[in-house]
Amino acid sequence: MPHRNLIVIGASAGGVEALTELVGRFPKDLPAAVFVVLHINAQQRSYLPEILNRAGQLPAEHPRGGEAIQHGRIYIAPPDHHLMVDGTSIRLTRGPTENRHRPAVDPLFRSAAYYHGSKVIGVILTGALDDGTAGLHMIKRCGGLAIVQDPLEAFAPGMPESARRNVQVDYSLPLAQIGDRLVSETRQPLPPRASGPCDASQKALINGELMGHESMLERFGAPSAIVCPHCDGPIWEIADGKIVFYLALRATLTRPKACSQPRGKPWSEPCG
Repeated sequence: MPHRNLIVIGASAGGVEALTELVGRFPKDLPAAVFVVLHINAQQRSYLPEILNRAGQLPAEHPRGGEAIQHGRIYIAPPDHHLMVDGTSIRLTRGPTENRHRPAVDPLFRSAAYYHGSKVIGVILTGALDDGTAGLHMIKRCGGLAIVQDPLEAFAPGMPESARRNVQVDYSLPLAQIGDRLVSETRQPLPPRASGPCDASQKALINGELMGHESMLERFGAPSAIVCPHCDGPIWEIADGKIVFYLALRATLTRPKACSQPRGKPWSEPCG
């Protein structure tokens, strides 16, 4: 029977302590892969894999791009790279910052929703501001499960508060209960209704495939009166239910490096 087998977690301020407690509750035979984005300084080394390896039974690592996803492992976004799901493998990019961060939570959540739909569990832990809210909304739209840490106990309540205010979350729990809930959800068969309601156009929006196609963008939003400070491209306001977010179309393919993509990568990712 199919079951939820991809857990994606976003955290910021206070996240090291929260993640340490959370992964300590995972059994070594967890039938799911775990992806973690913690906002970190791009110029500093991350010791989070070592910390989480000591905290629990699952091996934790900074993955390599193109590596196959395996159950029972924790994949952590390395400094200055977005961590994303690319089908059954892992993708690392140095695309533009989102919500002022690289790594950011939303790219991971969007890509997980696009490729794995109802098999995804999205988790928002402690953190300031609202990174992860739009991504968690996408997970719900594609039939996945949404869990947030109770803001009243979070070190920084901004991220879980924003998610709970804007997304129809399935559970808002104290940190001590989230780990057990995740284990339980991964061991249950998917309910019949969790079939992944994302149609082709919604998947295109989630995966950034609309960027660079102005005629398609008009189906989802409208140009705003501001331009991207990095590439001078027009910024579009996209409304999806209660969620409103902004995406920039690059003015040209030869603008400053802040909006460039690695050679061979599509120019479809949103500019941060």
